[in-house]
Amino acid sequence: MRKTVFLVSPEAPLQSVVGAAPPRRLDPHALRLGMLDNGKANGDQLLAFVLEALKAQASVVSVIARRKSAVSLPAPPAMLAQLAAEADFVVSAIAD
Repeated sequence: MRKTVFLVSPEAPLQSVVGAAPPRRLDPHALRLGMLDNGKANGDQLLAFVLEALKAQASVVSVIARRKSAVSLPAPPAMLAQLAAEADFVVSAIAD
């Protein structure tokens, strides 16, 4: 059963939602994974650890990894759009 989950940051203004995206058809034997590093120290190491654990449990066929340029700013819309287009799931990490 699929549910739609909306996440809201208490620090950012709420954006209006025009409509839900069509449901994605996921192939459990060919997952595309996105990794978003927030730019803090050791975030890349934490994401590498998570990636290896996910690869051990699922068939990951591609990985798109991106790093924000500034810790205190949100990821640019183009970066988020690329992750949404090229990944079935995105994992984000904050570390120090």
